[in-house]
Amino acid sequence: RTAFESARQIDTIVFDKTGTLTTGTFGVTRFGSLQEDHADEEVLRLAASLEQSSEHPLARGILEKAKEKELQLADAKDFRAISGKGVEGTVDGVKVEVVSPGYLEEKSQSLSEEVSSDGSETIVFVLREGEPVGFVALADQIRPESKGAIKTLHDAGIKTVMLTGDNRRVAEMVAGELGMDDFFAEVLPEQKLEKVKELQAGGAFVAMTGDGVNDAPALAQADVGIAIGSGTDVAAE
Repeated sequence: RTAFESARQIDTIVFDKTGTLTTGTFGVTRFGSLQEDHADEEVLRLAASLEQSSEHPLARGILEKAKEKELQLADAKDFRAISGKGVEGTVDGVKVEVVSPGYLEEKSQSLSEEVSSDGSETIVFVLREGEPVGFVALADQIRPESKGAIKTLHDAGIKTVMLTGDNRRVAEMVAGELGMDDFFAEVLPEQKLEKVKELQAGGAFVAMTGDGVNDAPALAQADVGIAIGSGTDVAAE
């Protein structure tokens, strides 16, 4: 049977999360100062000025937000990546670092309670001359068209299931935001194949949509496999 003939029988669609339901790019969700003498936007300006030299996905998110706020960025000098922990350099003549919470813990610096993440965000701290002056929180963005696509499927009586390698908190947030029927978190690529088999064993006629490379075994197992490259419109699929 062709995929088009099979498509009429689909009663369950399994989605991979990252890059399918979400953009796979990080956007700033919030940012702020931890010192009275630093305005919130000054924290973002310092971070963005330094991150201009970085290739990291988080850096792109910080720069996008700075551009949106029309901040005047300074040139960073002596830029250096701190392996797996962040970046450092000189901005406006002072040493600036943008680092992970783990880096601060290593330096025995206590983390601010107000900045704790519920697991749905990635948080970086901005240090000026070694002192934490603020933070920036980022998250993978849900595609604007995903919610409508899920609603359309529900209206057609099709069950929606999300599989992701991310932690449970992130999965719960995305699935809740989109109104998915079910989700499974911390699933490895090879386990996605097993989840598809389980659904089929329960009598479901399954379509799977995901990354054509990482999800290839699960896509092949599904009754209908829809491979999505980055930047593809889920609703159009």
